[in-house]
Amino acid sequence: MIALIEGLPPGTLGFRAHGQVTAEDYENIVVPDVEAAFALNRKLRLLYVTADDFTGFDPGAMWDDAKLSLRHFSGWDRVALVTDVVWLRGTAMAFSFAIPAQFRLFHGADIEEATRWITAP
Repeated sequence: MIALIEGLPPGTLGFRAHGQVTAEDYENIVVPDVEAAFALNRKLRLLYVTADDFTGFDPGAMWDDAKLSLRHFSGWDRVALVTDVVWLRGTAMAFSFAIPAQFRLFHGADIEEATRWITAP
């Protein structure tokens, strides 16, 4: 499941992943919110947080994430990933060169620092 993180400034979206994230989560929550934000903003910032109960992504969710990222390849300004999941941290670092934005990886205890960074002018 994915939930929108409320209270972020315009041009910044945040999502918190719980349990097993599915393609339906992306199609029903992430994609509409991202598309609506891009309709209003040329550049977008993204805060992505994995909750303590996060277990992983279904293959369809990973595919939807890749498609969404590529569709707006030059539109990302900053991306912050907040996670303590070892395999996700490793994957993010290994592929960080391909993220078309400023990218920072944070531990779960550093969510306030991640939020400050993603919302800083």
